[in-house]
Amino acid sequence: MLVKLDNPGLLIKAIDVLSELVTEVRMKINDAGISITAIDPANVAMVGFTIPKSSFSQFETGTEVLGINLDNLKRILRRCGQGGSVIFERKGNLLSIQIQDRIRRNFTLNLIDIEREDVDFAEKSSRMEFNSSLKMNSIDFIDSVEDCAVVADACSFIIKEGKFIIEARGLDSARAEFSGDEAEISSETGSAKSRYSLEYLQKFAKGAKLTDKTILKFSESHPLRMDLKAENFELSFILAPRVETMD
Repeated sequence: MLVKLDNPGLLIKAIDVLSELVTEVRMKINDAGISITAIDPANVAMVGFTIPKSSFSQFETGTEVLGINLDNLKRILRRCGQGGSVIFERKGNLLSIQIQDRIRRNFTLNLIDIEREDVDFAEKSSRMEFNSSLKMNSIDFIDSVEDCAVVADACSFIIKEGKFIIEARGLDSARAEFSGDEAEISSETGSAKSRYSLEYLQKFAKGAKLTDKTILKFSESHPLRMDLKAENFELSFILAPRVETMD
């Protein structure tokens, strides 16, 4: 296996986001590209990350599954300067990482065995119900999540009367409202409401900084799916709802 990625800035930032949710992952490499699917230790969130083969300037591989410690990988990738490139090559139980910018530097990352059950993001998410969806500016989503985090530890996503509302209520409250002019809103049922942890949403919001648009899908008291899509990568999250009797 040998793959080369030029200008890996987005990969580095995506790995930063993933490492806040999970520490050890299986990185799958095949003719389609590179993908990672993982569930966080609390079994509350799932993340899926893909880089298509077309994003690489060199891609010579069969089917590989690499056990990776993301914290260790993150520290190595941060050594790559702006405009550099990264070459990944498997050598037995090691992953050779060559960084090419002003100078060539070589690192080796020990591959690990991961005992947790293997998961497929597409298969697992296909069994979930999402009858409401919207597409909005990522900066609006990020600001709304941060507003809610000031006053509470969870917030509600609401679709009502053609509007999308992000609302948090504790002793204090925060609310952001979007009309159809500010977000593309669609709901099969006409309305929906579900509550989610802001601790996780703040981590997801760091991923939203990588794209201009954020896509959200959810149903009444069901998991949330969040998709971030760009030409050279796709990052998706699933978050279980926060079920409580009081808002």
